[in-house]
Amino acid sequence: MEKVERLISIIMILLKKDVVSTTEFAQLFNVTKRTILRDMETLSVSNIPIYSVNGVYGGYGIMEEYKVDKRLLSSSDLENILTALSGLKPILISEEVDVTIKKIEAMLSPMAPKSSVQLSFYDWEGRSEIRQTLKKCQEAILARRLISFAYIDKNGMITDRMVEPYQLHFSETSWYLKGFCLHRMRYRTFKLSRIDHLQVDEKTFNPRDYSLDQEYESSYQPELVAVRALISPSVKDQFIERYGRKSIETYSSDLFLATIHVPQSHIGFQFLASFGTNLKVVEPPSYAEEFRNYLLEMVNQYS
Repeated sequence: MEKVERLISIIMILLKKDVVSTTEFAQLFNVTKRTILRDMETLSVSNIPIYSVNGVYGGYGIMEEYKVDKRLLSSSDLENILTALSGLKPILISEEVDVTIKKIEAMLSPMAPKSSVQLSFYDWEGRSEIRQTLKKCQEAILARRLISFAYIDKNGMITDRMVEPYQLHFSETSWYLKGFCLHRMRYRTFKLSRIDHLQVDEKTFNPRDYSLDQEYESSYQPELVAVRALISPSVKDQFIERYGRKSIETYSSDLFLATIHVPQSHIGFQFLASFGTNLKVVEPPSYAEEFRNYLLEMVNQYS
């Protein structure tokens, strides 16, 4: 975090809290106590009315006369933002998210009721392993620096890439990098978990004239096929959440018929296979046969 951002964060926290210790600030911003002391000196020189309190419960505060509430957001607005950020925290993998959450918590009244909405995502261990890749990509995007890396495609083929990074994108369970590949001279989307040996180049680039909508349209879209499958009641809710209630109809007393669109590839097979014996593909016959062969290959792995 840049010094200016840290100073602003300190002011926002002190505007809502009475006294905050040097240790608490140092842990929050992941800096030394000496750095916090220098920050306080900077704020004082800038005519921010900071005062210090000695003793075991000492720390720093800001003059009460300075605590004028000029917020445009209501408490309800802040609670909604806090709910969203707290729920998405496992996905965002950003140290700055913790700071933002602390700042918003400081702006809320201690007596405010807890949110009636709670969001939960799996905090998978693998996400922490790509933290450095994510951080480097963010830095390269902001500094407009080229990045190079070895990219491993779904078939295990490795190619060296030089890319102009434009945006990080999270979809379902994975992080992706969108950028212009100088190797292919096209906009491409790269899965972060397939990126290896990432390096941020000293060379900078001028952003190309493009829109994210155009980039999205030019990215690879798998061919989809309409599939009808018999499913058990135990997985009905999963299909409703993904495809909507119109995709489900009653077939018999103990089965439903689902009409969905899935990729005409192993990706579609993997998705359908995840339902195990709770699903049976019935149409089209050609897709059902290909899916059957895919399952037989899986069984052969253990024969």
